[in-house]
Amino acid sequence: MNFDLGLAGKRVLVTGGTRGAGAATVHALLDAGARIVVAARSLPAQAVGEVHYVAANLSTAEGAQAVADAAHEHLGGIDILINVVGGSSAPAGGFAALDDAEWAKELDLNLMSAVRLDRALLPSMIAQGSGVIVHVTSIQRVLPLPDATTAYAAAKAALSTYSKALSKEVTPKGVRVLRVSPGWIETDAAVALAERLARQANTDYEGGRKIIMDTLGGIPLGRPVKPQEVADLIAFLASPRAASISGVEYVIDGGTVPTA
Repeated sequence: MNFDLGLAGKRVLVTGGTRGAGAATVHALLDAGARIVVAARSLPAQAVGEVHYVAANLSTAEGAQAVADAAHEHLGGIDILINVVGGSSAPAGGFAALDDAEWAKELDLNLMSAVRLDRALLPSMIAQGSGVIVHVTSIQRVLPLPDATTAYAAAKAALSTYSKALSKEVTPKGVRVLRVSPGWIETDAAVALAERLARQANTDYEGGRKIIMDTLGGIPLGRPVKPQEVADLIAFLASPRAASISGVEYVIDGGTVPTA
């Protein structure tokens, strides 16, 4: 069976593509023959293949517009937009620790970065009658951790709802919009966190990893999701192989969310 994804020559912009699942997605698309622009806050120490990198702060309107302009200039158009960028720098302490500035930071990074890039790039996709947008959300939209991720979870929930509305608007115009909702991904940062928790609890790495999984209520699969697994799902959904899929959210969390 030939499972060529049909991504050769496709013009792709990946945000947050220098670390974790974003970097794995870039590798997967590059292996499939795509032409790629990667946007991140800072440039990587070592470039990957023929990827063109753009350093920009996607939390700002100016940064998002600069990335959109760079993608158009370097690729001559856009076929696929994959919004991976996101994260949280909010302090622990629940709702009382979140002032207006903290809420604005979480919303700007996890919601408005995608909204602004979509707004800048969708007109050209609609004009050509084709395109794919993949927004990376999070299972925390339905499984928030109130001590530290209330604002992040709320922003990802907003991103999910926005994505559904956008899909209903632009799918009839030839642009598919999809969501990928990961659970805990075993990135370098996640490994470092597990190691730190292990040292504090006087246990090994597996013990530290279990502490995190227990915080999430357990992962039936028994391990975190690997970045490459998220990347493979994104690559498939962005490909012509998934041409009839739009407007839905795919959860990849090892069974963490306890409901369907």
